[in-house]
Amino acid sequence: MAASPSKRSASRRRAAPRPARPATRATPRPAARATRATPRPATRNALYAQSGGVSAVINASACGVIETAARARGRIGRLYAGRDGILGALTENLIDLSSESPAAIRALRHTPAGAFGSARYKLKSLEQNRAEYERLIEVFRAHDIGYFFYNGGNDSMDTALKISQLGAALNYPLSCIGIPKTVDNDLPLTDCCPGFGSVAKYIAVSTLEGALDVASMARTSTKVFVLEVMGRHAGWIAAAAGLAGLGPADPPHVILFPEIPVETSRLLERVRQCVEQYGYCVIVVSEGARYADGRFLADAGTTDAFGHTQLGGVGPVVANLVRQSLGYKYHWAVADYLQRSARHIASRIDVEQAYAVGKAAVHYALQGMNAVMPAIRRISSRPYRWRVVPVALADVANVERTVPREFISADGFGITAACRRYLQPLIAGEDYPPYRGGLPAYVRIRGVAVRRRLKTDFKV
Repeated sequence: MAASPSKRSASRRRAAPRPARPATRATPRPAARATRATPRPATRNALYAQSGGVSAVINASACGVIETAARARGRIGRLYAGRDGILGALTENLIDLSSESPAAIRALRHTPAGAFGSARYKLKSLEQNRAEYERLIEVFRAHDIGYFFYNGGNDSMDTALKISQLGAALNYPLSCIGIPKTVDNDLPLTDCCPGFGSVAKYIAVSTLEGALDVASMARTSTKVFVLEVMGRHAGWIAAAAGLAGLGPADPPHVILFPEIPVETSRLLERVRQCVEQYGYCVIVVSEGARYADGRFLADAGTTDAFGHTQLGGVGPVVANLVRQSLGYKYHWAVADYLQRSARHIASRIDVEQAYAVGKAAVHYALQGMNAVMPAIRRISSRPYRWRVVPVALADVANVERTVPREFISADGFGITAACRRYLQPLIAGEDYPPYRGGLPAYVRIRGVAVRRRLKTDFKV
């Protein structure tokens, strides 16, 4: 169970006792004068924004931020959200969260995707485009924003760090806290990333259920099933599929990791052996699977908004390779957005951790911290115990954590016992949303706009 981050992150020191004063002759005291009490920190407004690809639990982090900020009325005035993430901050398109009902805010905890809108928009370096960062500070000044909570992955932590640096350079008091979120599970210095546990659970369950389907019909129908999952440089999601099987005969029979170069001849031989021995073969392939020379199996020849190579679908590439070389009937599927939005099968641990880091972010800001990220620290695996601790954004930004070699089997096609021990607690427990009419009852916010105060527009 997670402990209160506010109690762990900063221990209080007790003042040392003063030595007794020597006795002196009594002298008349002057009339008592009124003394000014130590002033309380000024009330400042706060801004929360979501960034990058969303997840089944990013709104749980938002819920943690909003509910915790609401309990700090003496320190935090109004709380805003950026509409479509950082774009809302740049264009002064803010959402007034005080217009949302407490019930709607509570419902964010069980609602997937990004309730306030997210964006893939990478701010360049300060040297390349200082104007964007100065615009953010201009918007912050106009709305007296003293706390900025940025909920995202690697690039988002870098942006949060740069904003904190510019605030200091411009002598603008700002507490900038990055909140971890990435289904890829590739942020360093944290046991796991909120969003990953639920994707891992979805992929493990889908692999198990899909394999049962294929095995049922393998004698007369499909022999090979290929499931493509997310993971550009880190194969954590693909690794999670390995939880579906316990022995060599259990699917998935082949996992293709970005960390292990694909050797076509070895892959095809493994598929042939599985079909001959078990009657069928289940392959789980990470979208970032690549050859030994670094080329992605599914390089589409384009790039996305963050400058990353746009991948065109590795599932059909692998499936066609098997058909052309071995002649087996196949089916392939792409989990795509389904894997990251499947709140109906979310991991309870993932939901709890997502809420906890949002809550911790507010506590850190109120303690005067800046340029930090609440990270999850594992205390034990059996039982799984964890707590939230602050880590410096400078140590997180633009650093990717990949699957270590000791988590991948010797042949490169599966996971080890160590990997299973790491992954298993992260998918534990269920946290079902409420249902209405047979469907999950998700919430949509009102999204009342904050009145603009700047006369200048900003084009993005």
